[in-house]
Amino acid sequence: MFAWHRLAARPGRPSAEPPGRGLQPISAGERQDALLYVPKGSDPADPAPFALMCHGAGSEARAGIAPLLPLAEGCGLVLLAVDAHDYTWDLLLRNGDRDAQCFDALLEKAFTMVAVDPARLAIGGFSDGASYALSVGLANGDLFSHVIAFSPGFAAPPSRHGAPRVFMSHGVHDEVLAIDRCSRRVAATLRDAGVDLRYEEFDDGHTVPAHLARASVEWLVGQDAGSPLVHEAPGEPGGPLSRPAGGL
Repeated sequence: MFAWHRLAARPGRPSAEPPGRGLQPISAGERQDALLYVPKGSDPADPAPFALMCHGAGSEARAGIAPLLPLAEGCGLVLLAVDAHDYTWDLLLRNGDRDAQCFDALLEKAFTMVAVDPARLAIGGFSDGASYALSVGLANGDLFSHVIAFSPGFAAPPSRHGAPRVFMSHGVHDEVLAIDRCSRRVAATLRDAGVDLRYEEFDDGHTVPAHLARASVEWLVGQDAGSPLVHEAPGEPGGPLSRPAGGL
């Protein structure tokens, strides 16, 4: 069995100096290339929804955070993203567990800076990042309450803990990760395992449609599916991805 790091970080009462608002670099240990977004209108002492986002292969943290970034201010969502050590994530490369250990260190640091609602604590991603988020999230469902997977290839948790809810979407015309051999298989497996799954297919390719990025955030923060998000912040960097530059 592939040895893999289980996440130990847990949210609690913030003990460090409150962070600045907006998008900012954050580091822990050896890593300097992570990003934290703290909504400008938030109070770091009030428990907030939180999402750790994973980029696609060959991409970077800024692309990983992009689908949800324009929506974060409107619902008080704190976002964290990090670059993989390699061109994609350790589990996909069967190459140790440095990325998982990095997640642990960054989450531990973020949890000392902002209060996080453990009932609205997600891991998510796009493409390879979605496969990684599913695998990490299902293996650490005692930490993550939700998993957001945009166009994943697979889910392969070394073991399962807890019972996170899953939001998954995939384009029926995806030529990078074909829906029949990817999300449709994953969805069937998750349903057979009794996972609380919301699965959306859409008429496009390897992308994150804006309406599904919004739906995933509304699902995470607990708003009714028919009610709009508080607002989409104008001028925020990032936005829905049609395919991250430099990779999947």
